[in-house]
Amino acid sequence: MSGIYVVIEDREGRIGRIGWEALAAGQQLAAQTGLPVSAVLLGAETGQLAAEVSLRSVAKVVRVEHPLLTAYTADGFTLALEQLIAAEKPDYLLFPHTYQVRDYAPALATRLGQVLIGDVTAIEQGPLFTRQLMQGRLNGAYRHPGSSPCFISVQAGAFRPAAETSAAAAEITVFFPSIEAAQIRTRPGERFRGSAQTVDLGSAQLIVSVGRGIRDAENIPLVQELATALGAELAASRPICDSGWLPLERQVGSSGQTVSPKLYLAVGISGAIQHLVGMKGSECVVAINKDPGAPIFEAADYGIVGDLFEVVPALTAAVKAAKQ
Repeated sequence: MSGIYVVIEDREGRIGRIGWEALAAGQQLAAQTGLPVSAVLLGAETGQLAAEVSLRSVAKVVRVEHPLLTAYTADGFTLALEQLIAAEKPDYLLFPHTYQVRDYAPALATRLGQVLIGDVTAIEQGPLFTRQLMQGRLNGAYRHPGSSPCFISVQAGAFRPAAETSAAAAEITVFFPSIEAAQIRTRPGERFRGSAQTVDLGSAQLIVSVGRGIRDAENIPLVQELATALGAELAASRPICDSGWLPLERQVGSSGQTVSPKLYLAVGISGAIQHLVGMKGSECVVAINKDPGAPIFEAADYGIVGDLFEVVPALTAAVKAAKQ
């Protein structure tokens, strides 16, 4: 059977936002190619997750199950997917661009004489797959000229997952790969964590982000008050975090987190390309900057040209008044 197969990664029995984003990318590719979309889950007991995924407008959910897939290993996942590909013969295999996928997907593609087109940010008619180069300064368009399957990983925040679910559940099948313990050359360890994060900006729906226009660390509470009034998470551009004014886990950009909230309020941020890369998936961008020529206004849906030390308190007061 051919089609588009999306490998959905779970963490501790829960599918994160990037898993649903990968599925949204698969559905976008399906709209261009006319191919059906199937979801793939790997593990030892994936029944509950499969039932959840089956309601997300897919043709089929494949549970790839084996006791040796209880914990992630590159060997186990590579062997299991290699056998699934041989059995199902997909045209495309899509992954979320996570640390785990970066560990095993290139090896899987190489085994089959293919390459992984990684960190894709857009899928155009053709299909053409867009990747960013030189920290977002350039875009490269890639086409898969070879035989199936085509391996793609998609960047976090690049594709917006659909919130709606299907009325009827898709078919769920189980695939049992043949894996021996001797084939697993590594011992599973603790999953990688980028940092001991207290906030996952990638899941935040409202974000207020602060940049160098704030001038001094003592002025950060001014923006924090606005974020609190909105019920938003506080984020920052790289200079703020490099200066130690806010922790690195709150940095948005090419060297920080990629976000896609419903509202991204940029306060005193000029709009360097490295920052825009991290927030380009935002549904609505509002920028406050005293420089009318600031690049952030090119990415903004709404812009306020003014002194943030005047605009932010007025905006905070208006938000608080609206809640009364």
